[in-house]
Amino acid sequence: MQNKQIFATKGNLIASKKSLATAKMGYELMDRKRNILIREMMTLVDKVKLLRNEITQAYSTGYYLLQQANISTGIISNLANQVTVENTVKLTYRSVMGVEIPTVKYTPNNNVKIEYGLEESNSRVDEAYVQFQKVKELTMLIAEVDNSVYRLANAIRKTQKRANALKNIVIPELEETIKFISESLEEKEREEFSRLKVIKANKEKQRMKEVA
Repeated sequence: MQNKQIFATKGNLIASKKSLATAKMGYELMDRKRNILIREMMTLVDKVKLLRNEITQAYSTGYYLLQQANISTGIISNLANQVTVENTVKLTYRSVMGVEIPTVKYTPNNNVKIEYGLEESNSRVDEAYVQFQKVKELTMLIAEVDNSVYRLANAIRKTQKRANALKNIVIPELEETIKFISESLEEKEREEFSRLKVIKANKEKQRMKEVA
């Protein structure tokens, strides 16, 4: 065992007690971090559920409107090619207990700009276009939340692993080491006390002989 490899000295006892105090503090911090991360993740999980329902409905409506647009104008791939690729999305990060959580920066345009020729389209096409703008925004939002949940879950797993190592391995080993050193020092003190008593008794006998 580890404690048998350690010399039973007061210096090692003091060092082991300091290490134990540090380990216990580390466990408390890890446990607190884990709880905060779990609360943050559960908030996002609830948000994901709502977003998934919303985006499912948005896609369903969007594909229906797209089908209606195709029926009324024919295949609209030429119109789709006229729509520019979205390049205004920015990604930043916020820190939650040291975990970098992504945040999508995007300012939705309430006044949607029609980028294709009006003479080639009709109101059905416009409705589908506006609906898929909403789908795009929801997709960015759910991607942000999904990625955040993944990062938090990964951080929780690592934090839990470290907390378990401190609680189940490091702290018990240090407590066992402290017990071993303390008992060894107490035994040495008893032996030293007994030795001194014998020496004192022998000296007393020698003195009595000399007096006699």
